[in-house]
Amino acid sequence: MTIVGLGGSLASVSRSRAALQIALEGAASAGADTQLLDIRQLDLPMYNPDNDDPTESAETLIESCYAADGLLWSSPMYQGTISGALKNALDWLHVLGKREPPFLHDKVIGLISAAGGTQGLQAINTMEFSVRALRGWAVPYVVPVATAARAFDLEGRIHDQAVEHQLTTLGGEVVRVAQRFGADASLHRQAECVEAAERVATVA
Repeated sequence: MTIVGLGGSLASVSRSRAALQIALEGAASAGADTQLLDIRQLDLPMYNPDNDDPTESAETLIESCYAADGLLWSSPMYQGTISGALKNALDWLHVLGKREPPFLHDKVIGLISAAGGTQGLQAINTMEFSVRALRGWAVPYVVPVATAARAFDLEGRIHDQAVEHQLTTLGGEVVRVAQRFGADASLHRQAECVEAAERVATVA
């Protein structure tokens, strides 16, 4: 079971990246191997559909996401939505439409945002649109980290135990649902996601 984390920001200290790392720790505690795809380190070129031959960094992104059993996405909220850097990474996944199965077919994806204020769900909603377009399944339990500057210090270390618990819970949920999907291809995905929502309703 491999869970890939994608996100962060281009900032040297990124709260959305710090949140993603904690969620990956939760996935690892649930028994998964994990991989972090840090937007800053990937340094992706802009996706151009007229020339979509992947560079080495884009190839790493594409192949890691396609091979993953589940994913965790994390973005800062800029101007009411996800960062341009994360959107560009998701645009590169468009080339997976040529595969069989295409895109991120039936992959389980957990969503995280880090906002300066209280409107982090706007970034989560944007990511949910992309999950559906890429034919994945978003775990119903999401973690919009509000006023992230209070949850993390200036060096990106978390000091809010409630938020830390929410993030590790999300990582564990992605592993749990991905294991269920992998164990029985006949499972009804929507029913599994409803059950996941009920399971974690009291955590937040």
